[in-house]
Amino acid sequence: MAVITTIEKIFSMSDEVWARHANPWSVWTRYSCLPLLALAVWSREWIGYLSLAPIALVCLWTWLNPRFFSKPKTTNHWASKAVLGERVWLQHPKDQIPAHHHRAIRILNIITFAGFLLAIWGLIQFAIWPTVFGTIITMIGKSWFLDRMVWLYQDLKDEKKLYQSWDY
Repeated sequence: MAVITTIEKIFSMSDEVWARHANPWSVWTRYSCLPLLALAVWSREWIGYLSLAPIALVCLWTWLNPRFFSKPKTTNHWASKAVLGERVWLQHPKDQIPAHHHRAIRILNIITFAGFLLAIWGLIQFAIWPTVFGTIITMIGKSWFLDRMVWLYQDLKDEKKLYQSWDY
């Protein structure tokens, strides 16, 4: 959990940033980050150390993305509820989250991490198929995780007025 907290601090996810990230455009365009990062890392084959520029740009886009879009008019979208579920997952006491969510999230994180490791290995080896397949596995795992976050939000949104206030 310390890794997730550290990542959240790096991204400086204030209430305003979370509200903007709940915009479906933010969620859907964020899917571009991993393929763009893989392409930027792969570009070291073609442009050497100059590949640090596209890598930095992708990292900047990853950080800017939740801030780039306006707060949505409504959070009555799958993508919005996925973001709200992520907030619940990060803020809710873990011992009060139903066990069936813990099991599923653990499995999905393992799938996502395995795909990410495969993609990294492919990038290190300049092997296209592990890179592509690992990226696809990572994105499928993350998508399934987001779907679980929608379910988690729906299950827990009535427990706290704060969570209810996110839903409009």
